[in-house]
Amino acid sequence: MAATMGPRQLVVLGDSGVLGWGDRDGGGWCQRLRMDWMQLPLAPVIYPLGVRGDGIERIAARWRHEWSCRGELRRQHPDGLLLSVGLNDTARIGRIDGRPQLEPDAFAFGVSQLLAEMRSVTNVFVLGLTPVDEHVMPFAECLWYSNKAIAATESALAEQCREANVPFYALHAEIQAQTDWLQWIEPDGIHLNTIGHSWIHNALQHWPPLLNWAGLSPLNTPTPISS
Repeated sequence: MAATMGPRQLVVLGDSGVLGWGDRDGGGWCQRLRMDWMQLPLAPVIYPLGVRGDGIERIAARWRHEWSCRGELRRQHPDGLLLSVGLNDTARIGRIDGRPQLEPDAFAFGVSQLLAEMRSVTNVFVLGLTPVDEHVMPFAECLWYSNKAIAATESALAEQCREANVPFYALHAEIQAQTDWLQWIEPDGIHLNTIGHSWIHNALQHWPPLLNWAGLSPLNTPTPISS
């Protein structure tokens, strides 16, 4: 890719996780990473573009406009895009065995098409899905989330990333491997709190594909491990 003038840009597209909902201290993992990179010479500029409730279909409808209008300089477009979406697509509507927001096959097809479009114009990175507290379902009195459905959806997301040769960071099982992970979730059962956002933030500080693209070295802040 040809050299560009000025700093590179990383557009981060997703749902309420990208927005930082639940992190009242740091504004979410994306905001925390943005603030870190602002302190580093020549680090890419981060544009957090999260919308609550978004799924793969809404991201597909808005991504190109969001990405194309943030080049900062004439004829320049962001050469990095981090995608974090899919949790909302797993919810079942109305009852625990209701229809999903999006059928698994439709989700996989949508991801495949989306990644192909994105990769044709920029470097793409994808985050996996976070777990939920099933004991407090339904969310908003009508949406049923389950970790079984989330795991299957993350697996489909990972497979599409492998086929597209896109770096993927799995989150679901890794977070659940922490003994106190349920304490990382807001009382609503689906949004991470400050602890959860901080964990993802620290994990991204050590993710080689993203850091190599950004021209950065891993920061000396260890990813917290539950005791």
